[in-house]
Amino acid sequence: QVQLVESGGGLVQAGGSLRLSCAASGTIFSINAMGWYRQAPGKRRELVAAITSGGSTNYADSVKGRFTISRDNAKNTVYLQMNSLKPEDTAVYYCNAEVVVVVTRIEYRYWGQGTQVTVSS
Repeated sequence: QVQLVESGGGLVQAGGSLRLSCAASGTIFSINAMGWYRQAPGKRRELVAAITSGGSTNYADSVKGRFTISRDNAKNTVYLQMNSLKPEDTAVYYCNAEVVVVVTRIEYRYWGQGTQVTVSS
């Protein structure tokens, strides 16, 4: 079993910053890509940012220049630094990881439980 545990969400004023963390644990052999998605009320879940095991990143156009994704492979943890937050960034943020599990060496995709980010105007 693999678990992803997120932390760092909350309420912040527009222009403020938050840092999300997501730690993976369990029967992990290795982790390939990790990423952050978000889902606002009434909208589809969308990719915010992703990072490969080698450190290559990609971002949604709406967050480029404001958000930074990073990871600590030794800790199986991915971070999302969010600066210059806007009310439209309000959503539940979900962590995602492509995990190769021990024994079978099969890759599975896992999701965190989600953390609420609310940006007030």
